[in-house]
Amino acid sequence: MCLKLASTPRELPVEKLRWRCKPKSLGVRSSSEIKTSREIIGQERALRALRVGLAMNHFGYNIFVTGLSGTGRTTTIKRMLHAFETKRGVLRDHCYVYNFKNPDMPLAVSLPAGQGKALKDDMCHFIRDLARDIPALYESHRYQEARKSVLGHFQDRQKSVLLDFEKRVKEGGFELVQVQVGNLMRPDIVPVVGGKVTGFDEIEALVQKGEFPKESYEALKQMQEVLEKQMATVFRELRNIEKKVQQSLAEVEERLVMPLVDEGIEVLKTTYESKKVHTYLEDVRTNIKENLDRFHKTQPPGPPSEQEEPQVEENYLEYQVNLLVDNSQAEHIPIVIETNPKYKNIFGMVERVVDRGGVWRTDFTQVKAGSLLQADGGYLVLNALDTLVEPGVWQDLKRSLRTGKVEIHGFEPIYAFAPTGMKPEAVDLNVKVIMIGDAELYQLLYLRDDDFKKIFKIRADFDYEMTKDAGSVAQYLGFIRMVCEDEKLRQFDQRAMASLIEFGVRLSGRQNKLSTRFNIIADVIREANYWAGQVGATIVSSQHVKKAIDERIYRVKLMEDKVQEMIDEGTLMIDTEGAVVGQVNGLSVYDLGEHAFGKPSRITAKTSLGRAGVINIEREAEMSGPTHNKGVAILSGYLRSKFAQDKPLIMSASITFEQSYSGVDGDSASSTEIYAILSSLAEVPLRQDIAVTGSVNQKGEIQPIGGVNLKIEGFFDTCNARGLTGKQGVIVPVQNVKDLMLREDVIDAVKRKKFHIYAVSNVDQGIEILTGKKAGTQRPNGAFAPGTVNHLVNEKLRTYAEEWKQFEAGKE
Repeated sequence: MCLKLASTPRELPVEKLRWRCKPKSLGVRSSSEIKTSREIIGQERALRALRVGLAMNHFGYNIFVTGLSGTGRTTTIKRMLHAFETKRGVLRDHCYVYNFKNPDMPLAVSLPAGQGKALKDDMCHFIRDLARDIPALYESHRYQEARKSVLGHFQDRQKSVLLDFEKRVKEGGFELVQVQVGNLMRPDIVPVVGGKVTGFDEIEALVQKGEFPKESYEALKQMQEVLEKQMATVFRELRNIEKKVQQSLAEVEERLVMPLVDEGIEVLKTTYESKKVHTYLEDVRTNIKENLDRFHKTQPPGPPSEQEEPQVEENYLEYQVNLLVDNSQAEHIPIVIETNPKYKNIFGMVERVVDRGGVWRTDFTQVKAGSLLQADGGYLVLNALDTLVEPGVWQDLKRSLRTGKVEIHGFEPIYAFAPTGMKPEAVDLNVKVIMIGDAELYQLLYLRDDDFKKIFKIRADFDYEMTKDAGSVAQYLGFIRMVCEDEKLRQFDQRAMASLIEFGVRLSGRQNKLSTRFNIIADVIREANYWAGQVGATIVSSQHVKKAIDERIYRVKLMEDKVQEMIDEGTLMIDTEGAVVGQVNGLSVYDLGEHAFGKPSRITAKTSLGRAGVINIEREAEMSGPTHNKGVAILSGYLRSKFAQDKPLIMSASITFEQSYSGVDGDSASSTEIYAILSSLAEVPLRQDIAVTGSVNQKGEIQPIGGVNLKIEGFFDTCNARGLTGKQGVIVPVQNVKDLMLREDVIDAVKRKKFHIYAVSNVDQGIEILTGKKAGTQRPNGAFAPGTVNHLVNEKLRTYAEEWKQFEAGKE
């Protein structure tokens, strides 16, 4: 006998199935009547964080922006930075100059904005002036006279020394002659015999013949040794005189030429107050003094021609200034948005060139600045994921933010190219970095990277939804107007704007929220304008908005149609009529990224005598996720608490998702699995025209789940394809009622009593809908009313317990 239900099914009325925006409540007839709004919508938390982060000038207050794509992260940052770019800041020019003491380590020089370019130009003019004036000075009458005077003085002294030595040589009976030795000539002292220069070989022959006295020969030999020693002393003195000549000439150059250099150096020192510039200029002066011969060449009169300029710059390369960052024309603080954060783009690089000999070379003028240095004094915006995947970028970025200095060096990830040995001096850095990423990446860095939390102290978290109220609806309307105005689109009528607002509510997944994923909203606006244009409409209506939404879904729902096709053909076995013991239709969401949809899944349970408890077949096959495993474990807790207070729970129950060939996770089917087990134990069939979703706790309370709209619509599509009978429907948790934003075709079917949606708060309410029987409340003695589902379950478990006891006794 079928007992009367203790409570009627909790079927939801039509007005609960969707929140509707009344067009007249908008207060305007079309978007043309709305004032354009460019304010940031629905992100007060993120805005407050950004204001603090952008204004704080202390160490580590860089900003990491998190949130879903399309919530306006980049647009918000650009707008806020635009407001901050007028902030007064100290801008600097950054240069590299030649290091005369260590050429492989160029010196970094930072100057107030505009002075870097001025220094570069002034040094260029200074060297060009020297290259013109010094040769002219060398050719001047004053210098030539001074040089002639010095040379004349020392030449006279050299002549005097030589003449005195030659006199002594002649007085000793010798003559000073030049003798060729190889390719060279050298002086030699040769004796004079009989008024004739005679070599010692000839004199020795005469001695042997007896024609020359041997004593005279020996005396000549001794005299030659004395004179040779004197000659060495003379030539040593001549070399000293030559050194003195060079020193005197250098003194003349310093006295006549260096004032020209000193005058230019002093002018530069007066112009630039930087101590580092003064030290560099002293090094320049010293180097010029030591290399004046480089300037000692005749230059054509007049200013140098354009053809000569490159040669001048090449000849005097070490006196150039490499201007890396020029802020001479900057009207506001720099804001750099780096869209391609490769290593060289962020930190700069040391370029190399091939000289005429085919050899790779580099110098300090080949050092180039990256976006990090270009943003000095301002802000640098980076994409977090792009930055982290580039080799070497993240580690060096952390180091630069931590030390306040940026190092520029060659980065050669390809080992075939050896890096240059040049190591430019690190440049002082004052920049605020803003990284845009997602919450998962932020958490990973925060937990795994100790430096991250020290240098990114501000998190600006963008919400994907906002509270739906009159103010937020007005902001939505302002956004619609802005897109139409900026992109020259057709205006939207009252109903079209209402449809867009309803779409924003559905996108958020809750009736009391609006989505802040404005990239999607803007795309729907553009596409609705397109469809309006296709039919020649002058204004966008609700039909065009719905067409745009439907077309967006149709483009990406191929997989959904394939799954539905398999259900229609019977490949995926789903019953939508009749009743079956231990079998129920669960509801699953397939999330493909760009598209998500719901479809029914057959869940079955088989019970028997045993001690295995609840067996999760998906888990045994290693196809079950941790959340699903937890949901199945909760089933055992519910069964023990309700049916095993006066007896042991002796049962083996296997549950599975039939025809599931991929992983299963989530606990939204735990209530469905309970219904299947209770049906199997009570041997009471479950309706196959009702699908179920909802998680459960150990008390038997139904808990809310996600994707409720997709799940309802998925089962509706399956039933609709086979023909609506008027009995089909879905059981959902009562807490999900506020999340319902169902399609119009589903609502229309419910209105015509062709489809039903039930909201339940506990397992008993759901089992009554599925079986048509009372669930049965538990009496004080632990028993249930006869004929109820719980009574039948309890009796079956009691029978199992007694049979197990007999079985164990028989074994003994």
